[in-house]
Formats: sequence, C-alpha cells, structure tokens
Amino acid sequence: MTIKEGDFVKLSYTGSANGIVFDTTDEAVAKKADIHSPSAIYGPVTICIGQKHVITGLDEELVGKKVGTEADVTVPPEKAFGERDPKKVQSFPKSKFQEKPVRGMRISVEEHGEGVVVDVIGSRVLVDFNAPLAGQTLTYHYKIEEEVTDPLEQLKGIIRLYAGKDMEASLDEGKATITLPPGINYDRRWLLWRGRIIHEGFESVKGINEITLVETYKKPEKREE
Repeated sequence: MTIKEGDFVKLSYTGSANGIVFDTTDEAVAKKADIHSPSAIYGPVTICIGQKHVITGLDEELVGKKVGTEADVTVPPEKAFGERDPKKVQSFPKSKFQEKPVRGMRISVEEHGEGVVVDVIGSRVLVDFNAPLAGQTLTYHYKIEEEVTDPLEQLKGIIRLYAGKDMEASLDEGKATITLPPGINYDRRWLLWRGRIIHEGFESVKGINEITLVETYKKPEKREE
C-alpha cells in the first residue's frame, strides 16, 4: 500500500544533527544518547500524514512510500526548524526577571515566547528566541511500521501525540468519549493542546460527530483515628 496525505501510520524514527541524536522513539537509543526522559512514552508514534505531526521534511518524505519502508532522509533548515533569525536575539534589562538569569537558562518573556539566555553583560540579558536547532540540517532514520485504520486507535494516537500521555477513550456510533485522568486540568500541556485534539479528532478521524470529555471525582475516604 502506498502512503498518501490523510493516512494514519505508526512511525519509528531517530533524528540527529551533526551526528548527535536529539529526538527518537527508541528508548534504548535515547538512553545511549543521554536524552532519555522518564516521563516520555517510547515506541512508534501514530501520526496523520500531512498534518505536520512531525517536521515538514520528514512528513513530506513519507508521502508515496509503502508500509515497511525503512530509510534515511536529510532535512534542510527550511523544512525543519527554519533558518536562524538574528532579530530573534533580544536584549532585556536584568531587572525584568524575578529569578537571576544565567547563561543557558530557559526563560519565558511576554510577547516573545520561550528563549535561552545566551549572555549576561552588566545589567543586560541577551536572550535567543530561535528554535534550538534553527539553521541546522537534520538527518532522520525512519521506518513506517504499519498503517492505522481503526478510528479509535487514530484518536488515541492524536491524544498521545499532543497530551504526551495515554487516556482511556471509546467510540460508539460516531460519539467519542475521552476519560480524563485526575488532575489533568492542572497540566499545562493538556490545557494548551486540548482544543487541537478536539479539532483534529473531527477533521482527521472519519466518522466522529461528537466528542465528550469526562471528568470523574471520587470522595476521599476518611482515615480512621
């Protein structure tokens, strides 16, 4: 079967820049590259081709390939994280920050987003808002593991992709129900991407006409004296 835009597949990949691995779906590779995260979910990811669930260069590479294809692709900056923009390196007074800024610290600045402190000179702080891999040519080794045709599995794939965790979900006669884990509304990532999950559930997964988010609270048990 040839992959086309709109198809869902399970994809394994490892991305590197200048020979240094920066992202992978393989836990063993992540540990070897010293980028392992205990909170991350490893293994093939479910993505929808053409939805930019992976960087543009890799997304475009998958179109026209067949399930089982394993290959390498070189991705130029303009199809990865973009070229470096000198205008995205900004200077701020040190007094703007509550915490003492030091080189290498990631900070968030209103109207600019997240950046990295690249230097502190006197009372001024230099912050780079370019993506860490901006301007770099990347290499991806990938394998298209299988096609995902079940609508429920497609929805679960979208949830994991954006929320960074698995959630219980069901689908019955066009009505999808997602059971939210306790405390999820304090999760910044969930709050940021919840709307996107719902949008793509309707747009990318065929047959979904309604999505219900279910929150359940249980009364705490009283401790015995």
